[in-house]
Amino acid sequence: MCLIILAHRAVPGVPLAVAANRDEFHARPTAPAAFWRSHPGLLAGRDLEQGGTWMGVTRGGRFAAVTNFRDPQRSAAAPRSRGELPLEFLTGDLSPQSYLDAVARRGELYAGFNLLVGDATGLWYYDNSPGEAPQALEPGIYGLSNARLDTPWPKVELGKSRLRAQLVAGPDHDGLAAVVADRSLARARDLHPQGLGDSGMERMLSAQFIVSDGYGTRCTTTCWIDARGVHWREQSFDPAGELAGEVTEAFALG
Repeated sequence: MCLIILAHRAVPGVPLAVAANRDEFHARPTAPAAFWRSHPGLLAGRDLEQGGTWMGVTRGGRFAAVTNFRDPQRSAAAPRSRGELPLEFLTGDLSPQSYLDAVARRGELYAGFNLLVGDATGLWYYDNSPGEAPQALEPGIYGLSNARLDTPWPKVELGKSRLRAQLVAGPDHDGLAAVVADRSLARARDLHPQGLGDSGMERMLSAQFIVSDGYGTRCTTTCWIDARGVHWREQSFDPAGELAGEVTEAFALG
C-alpha cells in the first residue's frame, strides 16, 4: 500500500478514519479483503505471493497497515516479507507499543517499511530507518506514502486537506475514496526525487491514484470506526483504472 491518509481521534465519535491506496504490480497475485478462514476475526486482503497483508482490521478493533519505504540505499532483497508485520500484529495480543518495540529489535530483517498499528489504547508508527524508534501519534490528521510519516509530498498534502474537509460532514465511503482518488501528476518542480533514475517514473508515481499497464493502484480501501463499530470498503481496479470488484463489511466491535 502506497498512500494512507488517516484521521486519528481528530473528530468526536470517530477514533479512526482511513482512506488508502495499495499500489502494486498488477501481475502479483492477490486475494480481495475477506474474513480469513485461519483467523475468523481478521478482515484483510491477502498477498498470495508471500502470505501477508498490507492493511487490515479485527473484530476486536485492532488496525494495522504497512507501506514500503522507497530508498535506493535499501532496495536489496530482505530475509523477511514486510506483509507479515501487520498480519502479526492483527493476529496477536501485544499492545501497539510492545509490538513495535519488538519489531524494532529485528527491523534490519526487512526492506524499508512504514508500519502503523493501533487499538483502543492508541495509534503508533514506526519505520525501520537507522536510528528511528516507535512513536505514539497524537490526535490529528496524518499522511503516509513511501517516505516517513507526513513527508510533504504533493499527493500526501492533497489527501490531508481533502480528509479534513470531508470529515466536517462525517465519514462515508465515497467521500473517503475521493480523498485518495486524484489521478493528476505533480508538477515537475514539486517532485521529491526518490533516486529512481527516471524522471518519467518519478512523475507517474506522484499521482494519488496510479494508472499504468504494469504497476498501479490495485485497490482503494476506506474504513472508519465509530460507536456502531467498523465500516470497511475495498474497491479493486484493473490496469486501466476501472473498477473490477468491491467488498463491503460493517460489524460491531466485540
